[in-house]
Amino acid sequence: MMKKLWLLLSVATFSGFIAPGPAVKTVKDDKTLLLTQLQETRDNLLKDVQGLTDAQLEYKTAPDRWSVIECVEHVTLIEKAIMEGEQHLVQQPANPERRKDIKASDEQIIKGVEDRSHKVKAPEFGVPKHGYSSNAEAIKNFTESRNKLIEYVTNTKDDLRNHVMDHPVLGPIDAYQLLLLDAAHTNRHTQQLEEVKADPGFPK
Repeated sequence: MMKKLWLLLSVATFSGFIAPGPAVKTVKDDKTLLLTQLQETRDNLLKDVQGLTDAQLEYKTAPDRWSVIECVEHVTLIEKAIMEGEQHLVQQPANPERRKDIKASDEQIIKGVEDRSHKVKAPEFGVPKHGYSSNAEAIKNFTESRNKLIEYVTNTKDDLRNHVMDHPVLGPIDAYQLLLLDAAHTNRHTQQLEEVKADPGFPK
């Protein structure tokens, strides 16, 4: 089950992403970059949806396009899968000998996932299904999920840098970078919901 989930997660976040070549890797032993990314992408998304009416949250630029609230639900669904994958990874034995194989820098991962010129088809488990009783609940679910993740990163003693897994596109990445990917994925879809808000037909 986890292997299948992991494969789907890879498709969800990196289809069309070109693996970076050799680069000088930025490896921070502290959590500053990760926490900053998780907090800023949370705050930016919440700022963008603050005060929107149900009509605005549910507006679609076309029948096959996602609304603002569907973007929020998608981000939450993918975050749940990433958190499950990260927990599975750190429960395995540490493999610091594999750090030398990592080619993608933290910055390359952020930039690559945030780049919306690469169009991605979401896997079935990440497609919004309106699995909430209200739009406010969907936003609350995202907020609680992200706050839980930030609390984990802040307090965990897990060795995020020395648990390395093979990503089908990026090659080896560590658990820290996997969570950076989550933050960048949030920004990717915050850009998308901003495009919805900028549409001429967006309700006033």
